[in-house]
Amino acid sequence: MNVGNSSKFADGGDGREMGAKRQRVVDPGSSFYGPPPGSSFMYNPSPYTYANQSPPFPVVRLRGLPFDCTETDVAEFFHGLDIVDILFVHSGGKFSGEAFCVLGYPLQVDFALQRNRQNLGRRYVEVFRSKRQEYYKAIAKEVSDARGDSPHRRAQRAKSSDEGKDSAEHTGVLRLRGLPFSAGKDDIIEFFKDFVLSEDAVHFTMNSEGRPSGEAFVEFASAEDSKAAMVKDRMTLGSRYIELFPSSQAELDEAVSRGR
Repeated sequence: MNVGNSSKFADGGDGREMGAKRQRVVDPGSSFYGPPPGSSFMYNPSPYTYANQSPPFPVVRLRGLPFDCTETDVAEFFHGLDIVDILFVHSGGKFSGEAFCVLGYPLQVDFALQRNRQNLGRRYVEVFRSKRQEYYKAIAKEVSDARGDSPHRRAQRAKSSDEGKDSAEHTGVLRLRGLPFSAGKDDIIEFFKDFVLSEDAVHFTMNSEGRPSGEAFVEFASAEDSKAAMVKDRMTLGSRYIELFPSSQAELDEAVSRGR
């Protein structure tokens, strides 16, 4: 599995380097620790709550998730909370049923814990407090496992998907799936740094709640550029493997329109 080292989300080969980079993404001084515009909660976190100490890192751990669970399912499970990142934990290349969820700011952890032993589908999900170090350690393991994956196994697993992508017609538009919820346009531009892109060429899609869906569309200068950009398929942005799909202007317009 190739790992994209160019993005600010791209994690290094060891936990310390990667942790430092991830820390910049959700640093206590960032906007993630204040109520974002449109927050569905009708309370305001007091600025004096952590006056004499650093606020705790707002992350919870989930256990017992369905094995076909998606990021959208987790976001819906925590309906009303501000989701910054979701990291699914794998073991032996398979989803373990566990995940970490980074929230908008510390006080939301208490609300997330109220979902402990609530059902997601037919399974009840356990929700625990977690720590920054546990989250970073899990990221390090995911990235390490990805780097240790053999090209042969990657090729076997992705063969059918690649065949469909290879035969698809390129129109200059690519659809990205699996993005961190905290990714911005500058991160996408950096991910495709070998191509000339403007912010206007990047379009994030939203779910029915008006929150990031984890997908985006990118308009390239030509069909040749979008085809060449497919070399970034399944490269890593942070802890996420980003999947790329040939798309079209019509699909882009429809997706953006749905999110309005």
